[in-house]
Amino acid sequence: MKNEYDIHRTHAVTITGYGSGGEGIARLDDGRVVFVRNAARGDVLEISLVKEQTRSARAEIVRILTSSPYRIEPDCPYYPECGGCDFRHITYEEELWAKRRRVDDALARIAGLSTSISEVHSTGQINGYRNKAVLHSDGNSVGFYRSTSHEVVPVKRCMLLNEDLNNAIQTMKPSLEPSLEPSLEPRLEPSLEPTHKPSLKPGREITLRSGRNGIGEPLKEELDGLVFRVSGFFQVNTGATLLLYQKVREFADLSKEDVLVDMYCGVGTITIFAGRDAGYALGIENNPAAVDVARENARINGFSHIEFIAADAAGWHAEVSNPDCVIVDPPRKGLSPGAIRKILELNPLRIVYVSCDPATLSRDLRELKCYTVKDICAIDMFPRTSNVECCCLLVRD
Repeated sequence: MKNEYDIHRTHAVTITGYGSGGEGIARLDDGRVVFVRNAARGDVLEISLVKEQTRSARAEIVRILTSSPYRIEPDCPYYPECGGCDFRHITYEEELWAKRRRVDDALARIAGLSTSISEVHSTGQINGYRNKAVLHSDGNSVGFYRSTSHEVVPVKRCMLLNEDLNNAIQTMKPSLEPSLEPSLEPRLEPSLEPTHKPSLKPGREITLRSGRNGIGEPLKEELDGLVFRVSGFFQVNTGATLLLYQKVREFADLSKEDVLVDMYCGVGTITIFAGRDAGYALGIENNPAAVDVARENARINGFSHIEFIAADAAGWHAEVSNPDCVIVDPPRKGLSPGAIRKILELNPLRIVYVSCDPATLSRDLRELKCYTVKDICAIDMFPRTSNVECCCLLVRD
């Protein structure tokens, strides 16, 4: 219940950590947790509450009483109005600390594990790493959504995007029609479509991808000597993707006598990257368009022992039993109960779980109780945002 007295007065708090969305965390005098956006660990702040609940509250900074040693001046003129970044006000070292703590806290609090990660692996490239941009228009300007809203913040240049994409943004019209220079045409794959979702104001969005191709050819990307067709299912940070896939391949530990099943395989990048070491690999994906691209990727790389089928992770049927390894890379919501039952039915020796949400990963680890977590690491796939990618190795008890 709202406390009208509290909502109109300010509070002095000390920030002790970070929430899952990158907000600073502190305690009010009454013991409630308060989340403060753009706060840094060690800040002493005067805050004003903007939303109250029984056990928590959200607040905005009125003024900084004592600045954190980890606080820095944001290097982007659109921060924090643009909702793309969460951590441009703290050092990168502090950002990695926050992400490491987020994973460790979820493992302890949700999965009941004492396992912790030693570091968050990073390429060290914190700007210019994105090969994909989703732009929005309100009819008057082009940019990205303001934090926690669908109001467009006009942007001429995004520090997270590579140069090809930034060059394209500067040519965009409010109608979202790209006017690209000829040298960029082979490198960009615009997909223009109106958005009519009930939660969105009338407007349009466009997705731009960059990559390497020839005139009229689909975009392609190379990873560790393998070539993949780029599509809407491809990772947006190529350098960090290589770090992640190398770790998946290490954890899978496959030989030519082994069978691999990759559930939620998308366009088959992980299936192919790790499955090249196996005797047989099968990728499962419920999106038929992604399966078509996956099959093409296997063909491009010359792997006849890697196959793909279009099916749901929980309900697929194939002549595979007791595979040596199962890889899962589910969406943010994690594994469905049916998918967990399917994994337990397959009874693999090893499971490699790739996750973009430490909370749902930890929930699913608790359900996979006949497996032991042998190793877990984190990869910073999206620097300057609160997102963190995990890779976990489970072995059968």
